[in-house]
Amino acid sequence: MQPTDLRDDIPALEDDVYFNTGASGPSPRRVVEAIESTLEYHEYEAPANEGMYTAAADVYESASAAVADLLGASPDEIALTQSTTDGINRVAGAMDWSDDDVVVRTDLEHSAGVLPWRRLERTRGIDVRVLETERGYVDVEDVKAAADDATLFCVSSLTWTHGTRLPIGKIVDIAHDAGASVLVDAVQAPGQTVVDVDEWGADFVAAAGHKWLLGPFGAGFLYVRDGVERDLVPSAIGYRSVVEANAADYEYEPGAGRFEVGTTSPAPYAGLETAIDLLEEVGIETVEDRIASLTDRLKDGVPEDRLLSPREYESGLVTIAVDDPEATVERLAERGIVVRSLPYPEAIRASVHAFNTREDVDALLEAL
Repeated sequence: MQPTDLRDDIPALEDDVYFNTGASGPSPRRVVEAIESTLEYHEYEAPANEGMYTAAADVYESASAAVADLLGASPDEIALTQSTTDGINRVAGAMDWSDDDVVVRTDLEHSAGVLPWRRLERTRGIDVRVLETERGYVDVEDVKAAADDATLFCVSSLTWTHGTRLPIGKIVDIAHDAGASVLVDAVQAPGQTVVDVDEWGADFVAAAGHKWLLGPFGAGFLYVRDGVERDLVPSAIGYRSVVEANAADYEYEPGAGRFEVGTTSPAPYAGLETAIDLLEEVGIETVEDRIASLTDRLKDGVPEDRLLSPREYESGLVTIAVDDPEATVERLAERGIVVRSLPYPEAIRASVHAFNTREDVDALLEAL
């Protein structure tokens, strides 16, 4: 499958130029059809056959295996969640916090990587420390200084504000040497670049399928490095969290399974698995090469003083300074071009995916 074939299968692209995948990606027909067929089977046929719980469990298992393959992990290291925010909260809720604990984050984290720690700051008295960044980058020396008494680092692999790549491997090494854990918000990475959790070495990686993977809302996933879960007690428990739900005394599932709780619809996870299959049909290298080429074309047309993302390719997220971001978004929308404004910096952000074309890029530049 070529990127143009993928484009032809996405109805949302028929009339508009779409540059907002960093917020949410429009799903191809095959993804929606997988969701519909799974739901129909689950509701119409499974009740009188293997049963609805068994049918759902089969989908969970298959989706977990697909996510594991995508991330270079074992299926036992994958928990299915509803979103990145959900995954981060499950980790935050499983740790035994006290006022001696320190969470370190950057000043560019999405609210998913900010609010759970603010809550713990208020309810448990933890100390939240913020690493200041410069044009989307973090200074490794600042990471070292913050690691001395840190409990957990929460950082994004790709910054949603600038599209820069943080040195996750180096941050993990520094944190682990200091005895701290690392939770990575990776939601901007799967679907546009290779993600190898072994290479990162992080303890937890939270992401979701509704952005660059072009999957549906409601299908998130959480990687938990083998063995890390043994000292964690999730804040919620249900039949999917334990080995035997009806045992006299419960025993948590080994691996990431203890972070799953109870009944959820299998339909979004069927859509997620199909989205991953489509990505593999196109090829992640093909996807990334095309994103890089189109991103370069866009950046070449943006004046140096307006480009807030790095000139050299790092991701498909391109941040452009404008005088009135919200008004610019509205003006572009009137011309059928979809981008988003950012709360910080004062800019708009264009998300360039493999389904975009050179004509899309030229239309955006002309409108700007």
